[in-house]
Amino acid sequence: MQRSFARRRVLGAVAALGGAALLSPLGGVARAAESTSGRWPTSFPLPDGFRPEGVTIGSSPYAYFGSIASGDIHRASLATGQGRVISQGLGAEHPVIGLKIDRRERLLFLSGGASREIRVADVRSGKLLRTFSVGSDTTFVNDVILTPGAAWFTDSFTAQIYRLPLGRHDEPGDKVTTVPLTGDWEQGTGFTANGIERTPDGRALLMVNTVVEGGSLMRVDPRTGVARRVDIGDTELPNGDGLLLLGRILYVVQQQQNAVDVLRLNESGTCGTAIARITDPRFKIPTTAAAWGERIYLPNARFDVTPTPDTTYDAVAVDQVR
Repeated sequence: MQRSFARRRVLGAVAALGGAALLSPLGGVARAAESTSGRWPTSFPLPDGFRPEGVTIGSSPYAYFGSIASGDIHRASLATGQGRVISQGLGAEHPVIGLKIDRRERLLFLSGGASREIRVADVRSGKLLRTFSVGSDTTFVNDVILTPGAAWFTDSFTAQIYRLPLGRHDEPGDKVTTVPLTGDWEQGTGFTANGIERTPDGRALLMVNTVVEGGSLMRVDPRTGVARRVDIGDTELPNGDGLLLLGRILYVVQQQQNAVDVLRLNESGTCGTAIARITDPRFKIPTTAAAWGERIYLPNARFDVTPTPDTTYDAVAVDQVR
C-alpha cells in the first residue's frame, strides 16, 4: 500500500487555514464562493485515522466515504455533519479507494485498490454481498462509475478497465470482464489511470491519464477500449484524481495542487474548455468529489502527512460553478 500511494504524496507540508473557497474564472479575478445551502455545515469531521479517499452521494442528503486504513464505510448527514460507520471493513489489506452508490440507494460498489478486489455492499445492513478478484499482482483498482447496465473500474498500474454487468435493478452480475485500453492511451511505469466518469451524452467514458501530455483527459469507447485524448487546450492534469460530471460541467480534482479544475465539455466529450479553478485554504489534498444541491463535497485525504490512528480527517463543501 505504501508503494501504491507514494506517487500521490506531496513532498512538503501544506498549511491548513480556515476560509471560503475561491473561484478563479478563466482570465478573471478570484472571488469568494457564496454558500447556497443554508445552515448546513460546509465542513465536518471524519473518524480519526480513517484515511478517506472516495465519496459518493445518492438522491438523499447523505455522503458515504471509504477508508484506506480499514475498508470501513462512513455515512455522514449533510444536514448535520454527524455520521457513523455503517460497514466494517476487512482491514488494511482490503481498503476502499473509490465508491459509488446505485440509483436506488441500495448498493455500494467499492474499489479495493491493491487488494485487487471489486466489492458490492448492502447500504442498509453494511454486509458485503459480492467480492470479485481482478487483474494481476500489479493491479490497483482505483475508481468506479455506474452506467446503465454496468459498473466500470479503473486500474492505475495496468492499461485496462473492468466491467461488472448490472441487472435491471443494478444488481451485480456473476463475472467481471477486462477491457484493454488502446489508441492514445499510454501506460506509465507507475500510477497512471485515476478517476472515471461518463461523457455528457452517455456514450463513452472519461478517464484521467497522468502521463500523456503532462496529464490528460481521455475519452474511452467502452466497447473497444480505444482511448482518444480530449482536447482541453493548455490545461494539464498531472494530479488529476476524482471526476464529477454535472450536465456538461466536469470537475477534476487536482489533489496535490489543492484545487479543482472545472471544464465545460461538448456533448460527446471530445473537447472541453477550462472555465474556472476552485481553490480553498481548507483543502488538505482532496481526492474525489460528489454533489448535493448546489454544493460539491470533497474528502481531505491528507497524503502530505504520515498517517497514524490519531490523524484527524474531514470533508469540506464548496459551491458549484454556475
